[in-house]
Amino acid sequence: MFAIIGLLLVLFCVFGGYIIAGGKIGIILKALPFEFLIIGGSAAGSFLVGNSGSVISHAIKDFGRVFSGPKYKREDYIDLLCLIFTILKLARSKGTLAVEPHIEKPDESNIFMAYPKVLANKYAILLICDHMRMLSMGVEDAHQLEEIFNKELEKHHHEVMRGSSALSTTADACPALGIVAAVMGVIKTMSSIDQPPIILGGLIGSALVGTFLGVLLSYGILGPMAGRLKQVYEDEFKFYEIIRDTFVAHLQGNAPQISTEIGRKSVPSELQPTFYELEEAIASKPAA
Repeated sequence: MFAIIGLLLVLFCVFGGYIIAGGKIGIILKALPFEFLIIGGSAAGSFLVGNSGSVISHAIKDFGRVFSGPKYKREDYIDLLCLIFTILKLARSKGTLAVEPHIEKPDESNIFMAYPKVLANKYAILLICDHMRMLSMGVEDAHQLEEIFNKELEKHHHEVMRGSSALSTTADACPALGIVAAVMGVIKTMSSIDQPPIILGGLIGSALVGTFLGVLLSYGILGPMAGRLKQVYEDEFKFYEIIRDTFVAHLQGNAPQISTEIGRKSVPSELQPTFYELEEAIASKPAA
C-alpha cells in the first residue's frame, strides 16, 4: 500500500509541480512515448544482456513483492517457534531417532501438518529436516553446526538478492540512457537548424525530456523499488535465522523452552510475540 502511495506521490509532485509552475505539459506528453521507448527499451535490453534466465525470472516475480511486502506475519513466526519446540522436545525426551520418521517425510508428519504455512515453505522445511538429520547422525559441536547454518543461509541470501541487485544496476543505468535519448534529440534538432525559433524550442524541449525521464525512472521509481525489495528479503531472512539460533541453542544443551526463547529473541521487534503469547501458543498446540 505505501509503495503504491509513494509512486503516485512522486508522479503527482513532479508533474503537478511542473504544471503549477506554468510549464506546458503538452511538450512532455508528446515526447514521452518516444523517449520512453528509447530509455525503457534499452534498459530492458541491457537487463536481458546482463543477467541469466534465472535472475531475470526471479526479478520479474520480485516486482510484486515490492507492493506486498514480507510474506511472514506475526502468526507465522509463532507457528515456526511452536513447530521447532515440538521437534526439539521430542528429540530431548525420546532421542533424535524418534524424530527421523517426521523429518524423512514431513508431508506425512502430524507435527509438520499442524503448521501448514510453515510446511508450504520448502526452504524452511529443508533447513529444519537437513540439520535435524545432522544431529541424528552425531554432530555435537554447536560452533560447527552454526558455521554450516551460516554458509547455507549466506548462499540462500545471495541467490534471492540477485533480483534486487539486477534491478538496482538497471536503475543506475537509466540516467545515462536518458542522456543517450537526449543526445539523439539534439541530433534531431540540429538537423532542423533552419527552422524558426518556436519549432527549435519545441525540439530542444523534447530532447530534454529524455534526460528528465531517465533520472525520474532511476531515482524516483526503479531505485526505490530495488531498495524496498532488498528490505523485504532482509526481513524475511530473519525467519531462517530463527531456525539456526534455536538449533544451535539446543545443541549447546539448553532445554527446548530455553532454545525456543532464544529463537523468539531473533524475531523482528514489530512482529515479535511476547514470552507469554508464545507460551500460550505452545500449550494450545497438540503434542508430538
